[in-house]
Amino acid sequence: MVDQKKIKQAVKLLLEGIGEDVSREGLLDTPDRVARMYGEIYKGMDEDPSQHLSRTFAVQSNEIVLERDITFYSTCEHHLMPFYGKVHIAYLPDGKVAGLSKLARTVEVYARRLQIQEQMTIQIAEAIMEYLKPQGVMVMVEAEHMCMTMRGVAKPGSRTVTTAARGRFQEEQQLRQYFFEMMNRCY
Repeated sequence: MVDQKKIKQAVKLLLEGIGEDVSREGLLDTPDRVARMYGEIYKGMDEDPSQHLSRTFAVQSNEIVLERDITFYSTCEHHLMPFYGKVHIAYLPDGKVAGLSKLARTVEVYARRLQIQEQMTIQIAEAIMEYLKPQGVMVMVEAEHMCMTMRGVAKPGSRTVTTAARGRFQEEQQLRQYFFEMMNRCY
């Protein structure tokens, strides 16, 4: 749970630390606004993916389900700067599927916390395997990191791509290849 009081104090100190006058009109309510914003953008800290993936529907077919272009926004735990992009999830059902919005909600659980992309990709794949229990899952995350584009090497437009394969997607090269073919056909 976000501690609003501590965040307000920290933001005030940060503003003073960069040489700002915290009593000027434009900054008077900034600590409060930032504290409320942090409550929203870090709400994934208090969420459990099981609440989204526990409701399933029976299906006759066990063909690939692909949910792509799930937009996400997260915060790099190394620099406290945003990274954002798209998540693509494919899974092979084993007699049951989740509602499509549930995959997006699962992404949000992990994106809305201090994070690194590599770990988030793995967490999404493992949550789907644990709670949905498919035959396999493939997760791809494409993101732009502000810590790379706004500072440091300063290369806007560069994207980082990470993948995680579990179950049959990990075991069968042909399934992974089919996932990438599906992604290319959809663009």
